[in-house]
Amino acid sequence: MSAARIQTPLFSNSIESRIRSLDWPQLSANLHEQGWARTGEILTSEECLGLRELYVNDDLFRSRVVMARHRFGLGEYKYFAYPLPDLVTGLRESLYSHLAEVANKWAMHLRDKSEYPRAHHAFIKLCHAKGQNRPTPLMLRYESGGYNCLHQDLYGAVYFPLQTVFMLDQPGSDFEGGEFVLVEQRPRAQSAAHVISPKQGEAVIFTTRWRPVQGTKGHYRVNIKHGVSTVTRGIRHTLGIVYHDAE
Repeated sequence: MSAARIQTPLFSNSIESRIRSLDWPQLSANLHEQGWARTGEILTSEECLGLRELYVNDDLFRSRVVMARHRFGLGEYKYFAYPLPDLVTGLRESLYSHLAEVANKWAMHLRDKSEYPRAHHAFIKLCHAKGQNRPTPLMLRYESGGYNCLHQDLYGAVYFPLQTVFMLDQPGSDFEGGEFVLVEQRPRAQSAAHVISPKQGEAVIFTTRWRPVQGTKGHYRVNIKHGVSTVTRGIRHTLGIVYHDAE
């Protein structure tokens, strides 16, 4: 593997400090209350451009999925191969270290025996021990008319209950439509939708599968799926950070 693959001009050594400086008490409160949270802008426009430009370099990716072939929607995405680009690794590890506390509280509320170590490399060891060795961070690309059906990103028995998506284009300028959609499927109730329009460089942290909700007899599980509404103009790119690896 060439060194050029790992070190590119867009990578910043300040990612960890940027993630650390986020308002984590408020983000955690939002995650506990509604199952998702917006971070505000983290990545610069130059970093977003640099990530978008990686998309054409097939050497960086382990696989490409054309969504229409699988009836997933209309668009495509590519999974990064190991070693991940530095910026992707920095985001994945830094965000995980703050989200592990939320994940452990959710496991406790749901009487789930899963335990999430504070360091991401320790969690990845748990994935690999179960045969989940393939990296899952990915780049997604939609042209006009593209969309993503509601789904969940589960790649094996071990999974992290939260994941993150970064908007890499400028809504309203580079594309229109293409809102991020979360749908909650509550027991014995109608489903509720959340439609979110993150800014360029901003991330949305959201539930991977289900989240705990306080009821009269303790916490119960609420199932959540996510997708993307139809892009009506332009091209939309996002970076998806999934914290567990795949089988």
